[in-house]
Amino acid sequence: MPVVQEEEPSAAVHSHPEEIKSVFDLRLGKHVTLQGSARITPAGVISAGIAVAAMMLALGYLASSGRRRRQ
Repeated sequence: MPVVQEEEPSAAVHSHPEEIKSVFDLRLGKHVTLQGSARITPAGVISAGIAVAAMMLALGYLASSGRRRRQ
């Protein structure tokens, strides 16, 4: 069985030229602090919008079909 060696990710992460970055700190009370960050490209924003629109269309169809059955 061959031995597979995994390479460690480099410290410098290559970024997309049009990348959108966000960092946030959320504090809840005295003892809870959440920190987060996000990176997305404009194509990712468009893809997320299309996915949300498709889900809303499907949910709208399901909601309207439920009303039609009751009548």
